Amino acid sequence: MNALRTSTLALLLVVPLAAQAGDIRTELADARKEVRVELAKARQELETENLRIDNSLQFGGSGRRQTSLPRAEITPQGDFLIDGKAVAVNVTQRRQLLAYRERSLEIARYGIEIGQRSADAALDAVGNGSIVGLLFGAFTGNLENRIERMVKQQIEPAVRGLCRQLPSLRDSQQRLATELPPFKPYATLGTDDIDDCERDVRQEFATL
Repeated sequence: MNALRTSTLALLLVVPLAAQAGDIRTELADARKEVRVELAKARQELETENLRIDNSLQFGGSGRRQTSLPRAEITPQGDFLIDGKAVAVNVTQRRQLLAYRERSLEIARYGIEIGQRSADAALDAVGNGSIVGLLFGAFTGNLENRIERMVKQQIEPAVRGLCRQLPSLRDSQQRLATELPPFKPYATLGTDDIDDCERDVRQEFATL
């Protein structure tokens, strides 16, 4: 009799869960599509909008060098704007501005790719397995652990790779600062920032 009650209870639980499975899979597919649309939009904005440089990459104690520098941007055409006004540049300086802009965008694109992979890893962790397993994992905390494990395994190496691109960005920044004096106050990426990036990655993923 107890076995019959157990079987009946299990059946009552599984029937609505099975009905929900299709909805959950649809929602996961929609979420994946939405992430891709948003990241595609971010990529498009990178290519077509001005690159703002008065809020340069900083890590660790990033507030330590915050200043009241005027807004500065590099346009897709290689113009250098300070407070919306174009600074006079020659052919060589424009080439350096475009080189720095492209180097910065490469890192930004890489960051967007990491975001894509992070979202995919989380959605894969949720989407794999049965609906019963999914709900059980959510109740017990196993789902959260699974997501954290997948993110750590798949994303940590990519983030470290981003940190390793910073030295070449700093070199490009320093060359431009030498070539174009009005740019120099904005050349704030230092070796300590590069060290802080690696340290921040270690600390962040050590908690997963």
